[in-house]
Amino acid sequence: MSRHLRKVIAAVLIPFSVAVAVGLAVLWPGGAPGHKGDSGLGFDRTTESGRVVRIDQVRCADVHAQPQQPPPGQQSGDPAAGGATKDEMCEKATIEVTSGKDKGRTFPEIVQPSASRQYEKGQKLILAYAPKAPKDLQYSVSDVDREMPMALLAGLFALAVVAVGRLRGVFALAALAISFGVLTLFILPAILQGSNPLVVAVVGGSAIMLVALYMCHGLTARTSVAVLGTLISLLLIGLLGSLFIGWARLTGNTDDQTGLVHGLYPDIEIQGLLLAGVIIGSLGVLDDVTVTQTSAVWELKEADPSAHWRTLYAAAMRIGRDHIASVVNTLVLAYAGAALPLLLLFSIADSGVSTVATSEIVAEEIVRTLVGSIGLVASVPVTTLLAALVVSADRTPASVPATAGGAGSAGGAGSAGGAGSAGGGRGAGASVGRRTDGGADPAPAPAPNAGPGPSAPAGRGAGLPGRGKGRRRRAK
Repeated sequence: MSRHLRKVIAAVLIPFSVAVAVGLAVLWPGGAPGHKGDSGLGFDRTTESGRVVRIDQVRCADVHAQPQQPPPGQQSGDPAAGGATKDEMCEKATIEVTSGKDKGRTFPEIVQPSASRQYEKGQKLILAYAPKAPKDLQYSVSDVDREMPMALLAGLFALAVVAVGRLRGVFALAALAISFGVLTLFILPAILQGSNPLVVAVVGGSAIMLVALYMCHGLTARTSVAVLGTLISLLLIGLLGSLFIGWARLTGNTDDQTGLVHGLYPDIEIQGLLLAGVIIGSLGVLDDVTVTQTSAVWELKEADPSAHWRTLYAAAMRIGRDHIASVVNTLVLAYAGAALPLLLLFSIADSGVSTVATSEIVAEEIVRTLVGSIGLVASVPVTTLLAALVVSADRTPASVPATAGGAGSAGGAGSAGGAGSAGGGRGAGASVGRRTDGGADPAPAPAPNAGPGPSAPAGRGAGLPGRGKGRRRRAK
């Protein structure tokens, strides 16, 4: 990369990187704030490990299993209603505590036939411990222990990344770990501390972008162009998201989790939290698009070094249009998959499509999807244009070729002056040639061991046919 181009890129990226570092320092929360009382999520309760040691079949009526509330339109006791009837059999699981001060203690757990969670003998569980409850009710099943399958899946993922990506795959995993650290140590605690979620998301997302792109793709011009393209697209997503979230009067408080967070931390701006989620959710796909487009432009330039930037832009945009179709579809399906239970509820509701689409809970996902997609679409021409201009402006000075009439110009020792003579000067190796800077070459000294033909001060013009013939015989 030329020195001038390095200065231009540095003039943009260095202030941006400094601003991100300052933002991290100013907004750094130093941990999540505390709160009074139980959060209601169950994660802050004391937990112990347990396992199922025995399962017995008992009549539901004998263990006083309460039937579940039937769905509308069904009678209680109906098998289709999902509740326990008088003659149904339930499972009585004996749970053993395997950690803590009460290790070895057992307690029963009744499982109805319609329960979504069924137990197996030897299954590991997570137990919630309530020390202030009566002794028989101090322990209850909180969740299933999923440590082994989750660790195995993470190991398979890391193995696949390293096996295919090799060293770059290792850097990608390191960047992923740093991204997760920024998310959990900075973005989430800073939002809980009451900082503006949009500012926190922009600063944290920018830090993730810089670390991930430069660590995975190196400190090169093409990576810097990808960073600039991603930054411009993130700014566009932030502006559009802020405009349409405010215009559509979206509050962001559309589910129980958001309401619970707002109840525990009233200072959190829920609407800003929605916008922050849009920015962070689009960041990963933006990196993919910008890096791909930048690499495409660079490869096209290497294939045709004489190509004009307009030619590079047009060729890379043909690649980008194919990329746009797949990426937008990927983003829409990702959001649809996350909201699939909600979509199922609306599909069975007796409401029109417009009514469902404009309800806040669905409109929130639509705005999130469309704003992110617009940013992705805009990133293709923006990044492609930047890459085409940069790679075309990156003209390193061509190396000065060796003077054809150098040491061998007098007698053809140079590659260009082999056939010509010093006096005749028919080839490029004239005895007094012109240098590339416009000056005159000094008179060359006779080349040692060049033979009588090439070292003669005069060629065929001096009337020495014998030497000319000898030179032709040697050439043969």
